[in-house]
Amino acid sequence: MIMKRVFNLLVVDESGSMSIIERQALIGINETLTTIQKMQATHKNLEQRVTLITFDSTHKNLFYDNVSAKKANPLKAKDYNPCGATPLYDAIGMGIAKINAQATEQDSVLVTIITDGEENCSEEYSLKMIKNLIEKLKKQNWTFTFIGTDDLDVESIASDMGIDNHLQFSEDEAGTREMFVRENRARERYNKCRAMDCALPIGSYFKDEKEEKKELRRKGKREG
Repeated sequence: MIMKRVFNLLVVDESGSMSIIERQALIGINETLTTIQKMQATHKNLEQRVTLITFDSTHKNLFYDNVSAKKANPLKAKDYNPCGATPLYDAIGMGIAKINAQATEQDSVLVTIITDGEENCSEEYSLKMIKNLIEKLKKQNWTFTFIGTDDLDVESIASDMGIDNHLQFSEDEAGTREMFVRENRARERYNKCRAMDCALPIGSYFKDEKEEKKELRRKGKREG
């Protein structure tokens, strides 16, 4: 059996405004780590690697740096303490640089970005730099997803960075819980495709099979 590697890069906002959903965000992060471990057990031909970055204007915390899924233990309450501003581009750039130095063209990379605020204090990376990196890496088996709260123009922010997959959620406990459920379901589907050597259509990461079938039917009617 040929082993294939999947690099899971999680970039999670830890700025002050995330304190509104601090508890549920921590639960959701840990549920995602559990899902990655589940994918390791389910798809024996996929080796799951984990890199987790939390960030605010005071720090960019590299919790896990390309560790195996089984070593990605749940975060504790003391590990996630929202404060400060949102250096979004710097955190994304740091994560991309880490994975880019480790992955090959044969590997798959899934980048998940979660935030409730817009970029406001990056010093190393600009929007143009991030978009150029993302556009280049999408051609090399990298999948990028952007998840933001309902007070943001999530589709526009994602598009500006060259990200095709985006999801909006309500910034409360229930909305955050639902978002992580949907993200983890999409992650399972992504890994099923990777295990079978198939690719998800561009922009379809968060769409379930029913949504995809409906869209195909609509396209068929328009073309007919």
